[in-house]
Amino acid sequence: MAKNYEGGEETGTETMRGRDWPCLRQFCVFLENRVGRLNDLMRQLESIDTRVMAMSIFDSVDFAMVRLMFNDADRAREKLELSGFLFSESDVVGVELPEGDKPIHEVCAALVKAEVNIHHAYPLLYRRQGRGAIAMFVDDVDQAIQILKEAGHRVITENDLHDDDEHF
Repeated sequence: MAKNYEGGEETGTETMRGRDWPCLRQFCVFLENRVGRLNDLMRQLESIDTRVMAMSIFDSVDFAMVRLMFNDADRAREKLELSGFLFSESDVVGVELPEGDKPIHEVCAALVKAEVNIHHAYPLLYRRQGRGAIAMFVDDVDQAIQILKEAGHRVITENDLHDDDEHF
């Protein structure tokens, strides 16, 4: 239990996230830039109950930051905690790409009109009814979700990643 800053009643530190939470969890794992470290990470994380749905690697001379998303964020967190790798978590917005010639442009245009900044984005290994998806780390998750929904875009939930219909 934790006390709030105003001296009020104590609240639990557990979250109430469910699989239909309107944003996704991104794990950022710190790796030494050595041969085999990514393989070690994947060996410990990937399994029948934990499938990688997205991966992006930022590489430098001495280290790499690996951004990962999974079909089951809770199970992935559990495995990461047991693995000994240093990691952090953050919320990202997942959006199904609309039909048309410029699907990513349509998504970006909706956000730029509302002045929501996209810090980084990468594709998701997700397909539903022939449509792909992207994950975006934005400066205001709640506003981005609202804007995308108002523009008619389908925001992807954790449940969607768990139940996508076309596995790669």
